[in-house]
Amino acid sequence: MDIRIETFIEKQKNLTFCTCEDNIPYCANCFYAFMNDEKMLIFKSDKNTKHISQAIKNNAIAGTILPDLDKIGTIKGIQFTGNFVAPADNLLDKARKIYYKKFPFALAITGKMWGVELATIKMTDNTLGIGKKLTWERL
Repeated sequence: MDIRIETFIEKQKNLTFCTCEDNIPYCANCFYAFMNDEKMLIFKSDKNTKHISQAIKNNAIAGTILPDLDKIGTIKGIQFTGNFVAPADNLLDKARKIYYKKFPFALAITGKMWGVELATIKMTDNTLGIGKKLTWERL
């Protein structure tokens, strides 16, 4: 994965998580952390939320990661696809450490740790030229 993509993902905090059930799409926003070695986005959410219940039924998801936008020449953003997962065992322990380091306040919030095993990324980075795209695919 291009270091510019990794750096961007690591610096941001919020993703839009998109699911689909019965051909009806649904989106939710979540605070996330990035597990670089696994190429996985991790977040905490209650099992009873609409986005989690839909992702459990259909693990193919998509989403975006965007910072606050102000000038067109500085726009950067990520579009991604991946598979929804419930980390377990050592992966869950590692996910918790990374997530709670980034968001210590989340220790007081109920919910489970979930993940998105990234499959594809398309990053738009206008600082490299208007409309410049960087891409990545899991092999």
